[in-house]
Formats: sequence, structure tokens, C-alpha cells
Amino acid sequence: MLSTLFGSEPRVKILHLLLLNPEKKYLVKEIGKETTIPTASVRKELNRLYEFGVIKEEGELWTINQDFIIFPELKALVAKAQILYSQKFIDGLKKISEPKFLALTGVFTGDALVKTDILLVGPVKKRSFVKLVEQLEKELAREINYTLMDEDEFFFRQEVMDIFLYNILTGKTIVLVNHWKDEIQPEIKRLTRTKENNNSDENENY
Repeated sequence: MLSTLFGSEPRVKILHLLLLNPEKKYLVKEIGKETTIPTASVRKELNRLYEFGVIKEEGELWTINQDFIIFPELKALVAKAQILYSQKFIDGLKKISEPKFLALTGVFTGDALVKTDILLVGPVKKRSFVKLVEQLEKELAREINYTLMDEDEFFFRQEVMDIFLYNILTGKTIVLVNHWKDEIQPEIKRLTRTKENNNSDENENY
């Protein structure tokens, strides 16, 4: 089974794209554009995956088959692979930045509430950072949204309980760098308790 699914690099790229976007339907040329795979090769790999049952065809559109027997496991595997890809990004980031706070969320953790995938707080060489993100996008075959902040903005947003930062701190987030652990960790716990209490009140009212 696994040799059929992961038997070629183009097949892995196509699976990666479809598993990360399970609700989306693609034309063959769109898959080719997203994965940089020639159209003929895309058609060949799609036919193999279709025969195996892992993807579905709807007219000229292709999408992942969410009823496939190991769909949850495949999706989880791809999510973990994203973290491994991000390690190369992090290693490059250390050469152009001195992050005070660095977190992965959004597509890396499956948190739909968060409107960014990478949050970086601290000085960074913007042009070099953008190049790193573009490389990461190629490896993941998808767009990556990022947010850059300086320290003043970060703490101001935290103080006013800005909803954008609130969702990051209390959501599914992988914190890779935190120079203010003693200051931020108690605040995250407080915000999380507030979030849980609000959800509890909403359920009771309902």
C-alpha cells in the first residue's frame, strides 16, 4: 500500500497538495502549476492514485477521497512532514534574524481560526525572510501566510487582548522560540482560562 502511495516524488507532491486542501477541487493544469510537475506526469500519477481509491474525479476536477480508509492517518502524516520541512526554514531564519518569539500555527497545526501560519517577533532582514518563505512554499506546495511584529507591537496587542494575537496564543500553536517565557506563559494560561469560561457561558446560554 505505502509503496503505491509514495512510489514517486511527483506522486508524493500531488498527495501532499490534495491532503492539505481536502475541500478543494483541482483541474489537472492547476495541480501541475501548484506542484511544478508536467501535465502528462500529473495525469499519470492521478490515474494511479484514482485506481487505488485515494482520490476522486468529478468531471474534470480532482480531489482527495475523504472516505479513503486511511485518510485521517495520511492527513496526520502530511501535517507532521510540514514540521520537518519547517526545520530547514528555521535553520535559515537563524542566520538572518534574532527572533524573540517564533511560532508555527495555521496550516502547520490545522487551526482554522488563526489567519497566519508563522508569527515572528523581533528584528529580521525582510528581503531574506521573504526568500526563505518562498522556498518553504515550494517545498510544501502551498501558500504560507506570515506575520512580522516588533516587540512593542507584540506586547501592545497582548495588553489590549487583540483577537488576532489572542487566537494564536490560545490556539493550536507550536512555539519554537520564546525569550519571554516567564512573562508570556502566565498570560497564555490566563487567556486560555478566559476563553474556556466564555465558551462555557455560551454553551449554558444555548
